[in-house]
Amino acid sequence: MLASMNWPATFYRFDGYPVSDSCWSLSAGPDGRIYAAACCESSPGQSVKVVRYNEKDDKLDWLFDAAEVAEDPPDSGRATQCKIHYSFAASARDGILYCATHLSGPPKGEKFYSPWRSWHDPRRCFKGSALIAYDTRESRVLWHDTLIPKEGCRCLALDEERGRLYAISYPRDHFIVYSLKDRTRRDLGRLGSVNSQAIFVDRRHRVWTSNDDGRLVRYDPDRDALEESPYILPHPDWQTGWHSVFYDVASWDDAVFYAVTWNTAPRLYRLWTEEGAWGRVEDLGPATQDRDASVPFSMFLDHAGGLVFDREGRLYWVRSRWRNDREQEADGGRQFGAEGVLMRLDPATLKREEIMVLRRPDGIAQYCSRAARDRHGDLFFANVGRIPVGLFRVRMPNRSDADDATKPLRSWG
Repeated sequence: MLASMNWPATFYRFDGYPVSDSCWSLSAGPDGRIYAAACCESSPGQSVKVVRYNEKDDKLDWLFDAAEVAEDPPDSGRATQCKIHYSFAASARDGILYCATHLSGPPKGEKFYSPWRSWHDPRRCFKGSALIAYDTRESRVLWHDTLIPKEGCRCLALDEERGRLYAISYPRDHFIVYSLKDRTRRDLGRLGSVNSQAIFVDRRHRVWTSNDDGRLVRYDPDRDALEESPYILPHPDWQTGWHSVFYDVASWDDAVFYAVTWNTAPRLYRLWTEEGAWGRVEDLGPATQDRDASVPFSMFLDHAGGLVFDREGRLYWVRSRWRNDREQEADGGRQFGAEGVLMRLDPATLKREEIMVLRRPDGIAQYCSRAARDRHGDLFFANVGRIPVGLFRVRMPNRSDADDATKPLRSWG
């Protein structure tokens, strides 16, 4: 491990939306600027707002309210358009950033929303995931559509060449194919019960995710078929693979993908999609710290996310670090010194380095959901935790004024 490098890190709180309680989507747009979703899923009658980092004024610009765009007012009595959940997808070809909304926020005047209980309730049922096409060149919304009726979009991916969006629905966990040409949707059926948090496209146009058994799931568009791997992804000996779904994924060349799982004791993988019938999965070991496996852990505490590459092709992510004592672990880490550690991995040697601790001025910041690199090479990380939430900017020592530093551009949320 390296000592802290003390790179300049700045936290931008969503003060323009004080009730914002989570930031699940953060991405570089086709213009190389950073976009993020200021979500609100715990306060009733709220919505998600999209922001963009303004590098000239060093602040956040508020772009649009998804509920207004979708013509689904947050005070309608229905479940709200409360968040964009791992569902930004950038198109370099046409300059569009696609966004798809998700559910969980309760209707105005209520404290809780159950999509199962309200499925047949025409007054309370969620209208559906709103798909929004935002033109980053002209800074305006071009159009919107209902991507998935009654359901939210858990994660989204774009195949730019074939003009398709791929999504996983919640709560039914269905695999969705959406044609951008004629704006039609096909539902290919159920994957399982625990939604994967990531879906991504390789350079052969195959679409990858994972199911709740910890198996790879792949859609081959040439065969128009969903396939399931015969093996379970690597996991600790004391786990079964259940709930080992992909949480975050990053790639340099759309052939080799790095991923972490959404589970306690998350692991870091490298998936070589071009090798063999199902690719080659390389287990790179725990993404967080060692622990006493006999002690229950909160997934909010034991978390890793925010995978992103720098301009030299080195991988970064943020992992939780906490005091390794029973009181700390049983409490979930919210009050006992948990912190977010920025890590770096050299893909050639697999050497790991601890770069720095990300600190908010007003509290801990051990949970980072997504990350991106802007056109100058700086890294940005979405924070979930103290309200209002926000995002970090890490000013990189090798940054430049070039406007192509975001390449390769991530096309999934």
